[in-house]
Amino acid sequence: MNKESISVFDIFKIGVGPSSSHTLGPWRAALRFIDSIKAKGIDKVQQVRVLLYGSLAKTGKGHGTDVAVLLGLCGEDPVTFDVNEITPRIQQIGAEKTLDLGGMHKIAFDPAVDVVFLMTESLQYHPNALTFLCSFGNGEEIAETYFSIGGGFVVKEGEEGGGSGDFVHLPYPIEKADSLLAACKRTGLPISGVVMENEKTWRNEEDTRKGILRIWHTMRDCIYRGSHIGGELPGGLNVTRRAADLNKKLTKGNTYSNYNEWLQVIRSGGHSFQYTLDWVSCFALAVNEENASFGRVVTAPTNGAAGVVPAVLQYFIAFCDGDSDDKIVNFLLTASEIGSIFKKGATLSAAMGGCQAEIGVSSSMAAAALAEALGGTVEQCLMAGEIAMEHHLGLTCDPVGGLVQVPCIERNTMGAIKAITAAQLALQGNPGNARITLDAVVNTMYETALDMNHKYKETAEGGLAVQVPLGLSEC
Repeated sequence: MNKESISVFDIFKIGVGPSSSHTLGPWRAALRFIDSIKAKGIDKVQQVRVLLYGSLAKTGKGHGTDVAVLLGLCGEDPVTFDVNEITPRIQQIGAEKTLDLGGMHKIAFDPAVDVVFLMTESLQYHPNALTFLCSFGNGEEIAETYFSIGGGFVVKEGEEGGGSGDFVHLPYPIEKADSLLAACKRTGLPISGVVMENEKTWRNEEDTRKGILRIWHTMRDCIYRGSHIGGELPGGLNVTRRAADLNKKLTKGNTYSNYNEWLQVIRSGGHSFQYTLDWVSCFALAVNEENASFGRVVTAPTNGAAGVVPAVLQYFIAFCDGDSDDKIVNFLLTASEIGSIFKKGATLSAAMGGCQAEIGVSSSMAAAALAEALGGTVEQCLMAGEIAMEHHLGLTCDPVGGLVQVPCIERNTMGAIKAITAAQLALQGNPGNARITLDAVVNTMYETALDMNHKYKETAEGGLAVQVPLGLSEC
């Protein structure tokens, strides 16, 4: 029995931008709180207040934490809620000063008063904490505290884990890269094969495949949508969206009407280094510009790093003959397991580990997945994951204005390019000569996270966040 059972659908979750830990996590926490008070009688609730602590308070406005909490308290699902309705709904709540709790019971609620940003207070378990205070008509009062621990994972105070089930018996329990390698050697299966066997604990293979392809279709749609929308990103930094302009330059006036036709245009341009590199950058920019605009994205393993895995997978599809359902499913299975190993051995939270815990992990995930997709051995896949993370160690999280824009969007392009390079290096190398293992780099990342000054952990109190004047764009 492993300590924590994490499914591919825990690592890859469909949601709304801009942040998995500051948007999706609080949204899911609010939904859990609604379920909790339903058992006590939601129609008897008189008042609800929300207290935001630590990083959720310091960068919550820029990350839409208050918006996410309100929508969660209304009982809306981040997977299906129409992102075009976010602004109108929040404006309505603010104007009417009422909240439709769980979509079932209206209460008086003033967001300016009842969502409290406690800038100087932090709870011990994790920097991303929020407490729901609730009063009932019979005089009863309850308080529930939740921690958003990265990647959209949420744990209630007193719980542990946050995966698909702490006590699930998996045929191949994986805690570290070493145990993954051992399982692959024992079975003769690639990483994706071992992961699929574990997924059968929760559901049959057909349902897993369907779910993974839904994840990919959401990623694909995000890439395509983001590559065709211009203008400025919201938030006041005056950052111009660049993916659409880059797409126009690369397609050179070629016409198309949907993703499949667009893909053929991309392939028709050849495989030159600069051309391919520009497209990888376009794919990553597109996703994270959508993320910064409250668009629908997939945590991979977080929202802030949501562009790396899709960009590398799109590269594999467009330039490496990877356009088949089997190859796409296997790519995402492998990527998810690397993300799971980092979650178990370190952290996926920038508020705890800096951006190495987001972009670094996503680059490692993509590198290992690409190495397997290109025919690498299990050892070469793990080597690719190690190389990618090794060159992200110490990367700080210092968002300007508390927004997931500068430097976050460009970092996704760099993470994707590093992932491709790491896979290529691993495929040309001999893992037997490697001096650093993936497990060693996981441990190093966590130790680095513990040593990192809090100013560089998603607080907007250090690094670029205090060097760039607000109102200036990234370029």
